[in-house]
Amino acid sequence: MAFVKALKTRAYFKRFQVKFKRRRQGKTDYRARIRLINQDKNKYNTPKYRFVVRFTNKDITAQIISASIAGDLVLAAAYSHELPKYGLKVGLTNYAAAYCTGLLLARRVLKTLNMDQDYEGNVEATGEDFSVEPVETRRPFRALLDVGLVRTTTGNRVFGALKGALDGGLDIPHSDKRFAGFKKDDKQLDAEVHRKYIYGGHVASYMRTLQEDEPEKYNAHFSQFIKGGVEPDDIDELYKSVHAAIRADPSPAKSTKPAPKEHKRYNLKKLTYEERKAKLIERLNALNSAGGAAEDDSEED
Repeated sequence: MAFVKALKTRAYFKRFQVKFKRRRQGKTDYRARIRLINQDKNKYNTPKYRFVVRFTNKDITAQIISASIAGDLVLAAAYSHELPKYGLKVGLTNYAAAYCTGLLLARRVLKTLNMDQDYEGNVEATGEDFSVEPVETRRPFRALLDVGLVRTTTGNRVFGALKGALDGGLDIPHSDKRFAGFKKDDKQLDAEVHRKYIYGGHVASYMRTLQEDEPEKYNAHFSQFIKGGVEPDDIDELYKSVHAAIRADPSPAKSTKPAPKEHKRYNLKKLTYEERKAKLIERLNALNSAGGAAEDDSEED
């Protein structure tokens, strides 16, 4: 086959249509988004909620979001940087912190909807799979897991947040195949391994290993743990107390930011028609009065 040079003419560029902005930025998977927000036509304007989990280098964000024509609407949100309020001041991005963030969001949204008494969820996390059962008064709050562009590998932190939301009392369609501790050969979840991850056991195990083998690396890697006085044997009880504190009061802290001061305007404020007309009349009256005063002075002379 002969080589043919591809010619992109003016007509080609004139008709070229760019993809959506968030697709160009590599932030949104629109194939997944369409399937997550499409609502059945017989449900009319009923919102379809998504349990959205996103990770940054220093934070975890969990939100309950519904899509509308005007844009996405956030019903409730929880962040791992809120966890120091509940007693967890270090390790805010690991699997156990993701669980706490999901639990915090679940309890917060249920309290907002006055459903926290009906759906307490799984009070003590054992690592086993849990799905909320509907009660007679109201159906459980249902949301779909939105993982974004995360690789959904077994034991990924996003499934730690999912487990926290499930134990918190939300109804999220799921399978236990991606929780930490699921064995592909046996095709079943090892609840003990999963419980270990929920309560930070994997972190404690690594701390002990470094303490024995590489003390210098331990001091550098876990400097904040050492500064906060967190020992490997304390981690299990620490997370239990954090879970209890979240259930006791999941409400968000009120912002203490001062109100911004008013800045001085250096440009002239645009006047309305009535204001301009009144200003003109005032100027004309001033000119007339000045002209009348000048005439009186000339007559006296």
